[in-house]
Amino acid sequence: MKILLVEDDIDTRSYVSAGLKARGHCVDESGNGSDGLSRASAQEYDVIILDRMLPSIDGMSVLRSLRNGGAHARILMLTALGDVDARIEGMEAGADDYLGKPFALSELLARLNAISRRGAYTSAATTLQVGDLELDLIAQRVTRAGRQIHLQPREWDLLKYFALHAGEVITRAMLLEHVWGFQSSFQSNLVDTHVCRLRSKIDRDFFGPRLLRTVRGEGYRLCAKQGH
Repeated sequence: MKILLVEDDIDTRSYVSAGLKARGHCVDESGNGSDGLSRASAQEYDVIILDRMLPSIDGMSVLRSLRNGGAHARILMLTALGDVDARIEGMEAGADDYLGKPFALSELLARLNAISRRGAYTSAATTLQVGDLELDLIAQRVTRAGRQIHLQPREWDLLKYFALHAGEVITRAMLLEHVWGFQSSFQSNLVDTHVCRLRSKIDRDFFGPRLLRTVRGEGYRLCAKQGH
């Protein structure tokens, strides 16, 4: 994978970079938020490892700028702030995963492998279709009624999971586990917030039935048929 490592602590940056390169990854390094944002905006990366506490521009600001600019790279945040509220803030801003310091390199590698697999499919099918909504699994492109819909990486993961289970009731616990990798006991409005954003993109301003529906007391269902 092509990875951008944005970390101001020289020892941590050297340690992580050496470990990633030893496993065959191509790594670019940056020591501050301004340079990291510039590099991430100018080049395509598979994954960005982003420290939260950075000089010049903090990691959260870099994250929001990248997501607002449409960056599709997977983003793994590193931070000494390991509390749940900080993690939720990062995830809701568009991070794909969150790793608290100190950490073992083996855990970092495992998390990188996990987020890089999101979007990889074992099915031979290259498209999924629900009514007039179509997902191109190779290009990670979404269209409805022939009109392209631009999604953030987390929104893509969410829609993909719904589409793979079209017509089924999907609970919040299932989404937390399979899309975010959290245990079902994890409590927040993370799922509801992202589902609301996704629904606004795939249903609002389109003719035809609503595709993503709330099943009261149970969860959600992606379905093209009325009455389901």
